[in-house]
Amino acid sequence: MSLSLYSQYRQHQLEALLEITRIFASSSDLSALLRTILGYAADLVHADFGYIALTTPSGALRITTGYRLPTEVFEQLSPYLAQKRPVEDFWAEQELRRQLKLVNAVTKATLEQVVSLPLVLEDEEVVGGIFLFRTGTIAFTPGDRMLLRDFADQAAVAVRNARQVEQLRTEKARVEAIIENNPNGIMLLDPQLRIEIVNRAITRLLGVSEDEAVGKHCTRVLKLENRTGEHLCLGESTPPPPTRVLYGEGDIIRPGHKTVTVGVSYSPLFGGDGRLVNIIVTFVDITRYREAENLKSTFISVISHELKTPVSLIKGYAGTLARTDVTPDPDFVRESAEIIVEEADRLTELIDNLLDASRIQTGALSMDPQPVDIAAVAQKTVERFRTQTDRHQFILDFPDDLPLALADERRLRQVFDNLISNAIKYSPRGGKITIGALRREDKIMAFVQDEGVGISEEELDAIFESFYRVDSSLRRSTQGAGLGLFLVKAIVQAMGGDVWVQSRPGQGSAFYFTLPIAP
Repeated sequence: MSLSLYSQYRQHQLEALLEITRIFASSSDLSALLRTILGYAADLVHADFGYIALTTPSGALRITTGYRLPTEVFEQLSPYLAQKRPVEDFWAEQELRRQLKLVNAVTKATLEQVVSLPLVLEDEEVVGGIFLFRTGTIAFTPGDRMLLRDFADQAAVAVRNARQVEQLRTEKARVEAIIENNPNGIMLLDPQLRIEIVNRAITRLLGVSEDEAVGKHCTRVLKLENRTGEHLCLGESTPPPPTRVLYGEGDIIRPGHKTVTVGVSYSPLFGGDGRLVNIIVTFVDITRYREAENLKSTFISVISHELKTPVSLIKGYAGTLARTDVTPDPDFVRESAEIIVEEADRLTELIDNLLDASRIQTGALSMDPQPVDIAAVAQKTVERFRTQTDRHQFILDFPDDLPLALADERRLRQVFDNLISNAIKYSPRGGKITIGALRREDKIMAFVQDEGVGISEEELDAIFESFYRVDSSLRRSTQGAGLGLFLVKAIVQAMGGDVWVQSRPGQGSAFYFTLPIAP
């Protein structure tokens, strides 16, 4: 090649490389960029066909783009390349001649010349190759290979950048998915404590949408009550940037929603230059842990109080009866014995309730469902309670054609015991207590209704929780550990039914529960 011709080639090459660089800067489309590189390279060396193949994750070669590449040539080369690896032998003359033979077998053109160059990254990794074919007897020269080398290098850089971009996109998508689907609330703040990112759990906890939160100072969105520990979002002024992880706790209180207690961690994220880039705020719902602590305290307090009274009475009367210095009156002995038996029954009931509560917690509450006459069970329970009060009028309201229920009779009696006992306790002035049932489609709906003090709306959702007692003046004067309604709900649900309450302060309460009809 003459010097002037080489200069002309070089000028075309530089122009092509300049155009490729411009496209490189303005587009991230790898296929379009490789197509442009291949087109300029083929044009400079007067190739008739060509293609660029890249390595797949398995290490094989796959044609990514072609230059005037007939469909039949693509179909012939694709399975052949899929079996190859871009190792040293693949670039040898013998292998290239084999490709040439494959191409000539499916095309009318008589291709006699082929040249290929690997696409090599800085770390010597081969990511593919560029292949060009042409007719005629004039072979590709070392000068052609020198011209193509720059194009191969450009293609290798394009592949590297595209893979890095794809990796960044994948990592970004993975991180976003982790953040968005994390069950814990996550909030990302800038150094001025403005919210940049919130996930789905945060929007549920705080009751705000992403649009309502992003861009605002965290104090305007994160409003914690009863705070303890260390917190950043306390005021509009920006505090000094944290140099360590801060932790605090607080309550999220929203009207109409249950109070949620959260543990909040503030983790600073620093850049390579040591500047604060972001603050990662993580919210963990610790309501259950806090409730467990409160439940433990309540359990100890309630049980110690409930046990102390009957034990004290039993000990007192038993001690009096055991005295040898006096001769007790027979009536006093009988009354004392009755009180001892009554208080012993209270202790037995409390222990049984505690055992049942424990079985419910561990999922070991046993049931033996059989066809049961629910009206007969209710009547026997009422007869027992009639001897305990003269201020209440019991009314049984069961239709004659009420079908049998599928239930555990002993557990059903326990349900009626607790509901009627509560109706008596929380109707201190007496009144009617109505116990009845009726059929509702494929279930029996039973109820216990009183004319007592009633329950406030705020407490309706909590009364079925363990150790919960209605907040009223009667709580201090009535016995109970707050397990009755908890057991009622667990037993009814274990028998395939549901339980709920309707009540208003001063207007009494009506407890309903359902049971399946016996087949």
